[in-house]
Amino acid sequence: MYAVIDDRNQQYRVAPGDRIQIHYRKDAEEGAALTFDKVCCVGSDEGEGRIGAPHVDGASVSAKVVRQVKGDKIYIGKFRRRKNSKTRTGFRAKYTEVQIEAISG
Repeated sequence: MYAVIDDRNQQYRVAPGDRIQIHYRKDAEEGAALTFDKVCCVGSDEGEGRIGAPHVDGASVSAKVVRQVKGDKIYIGKFRRRKNSKTRTGFRAKYTEVQIEAISG
């Protein structure tokens, strides 16, 4: 069984037991339970499924917070030709890693 969930306008295809990284949630602690109510699609391996318009009624996905993690460093370089102007900055995004426990609906 799988589902497509919508979390803050980002969609993820998940199945029970999967670990995914979602956008950082500062209120979520390790071991806390999360419930995703915005489920766009629910399906099974046999080809049966339901598609919502925009969300499936009564479907939800429960997950457990595993850890808060920082992503890889991304470097941003700006260069202006013939101006002797170069800048380089870095950025590390924060993520919340969750493990999908069950899909209902």
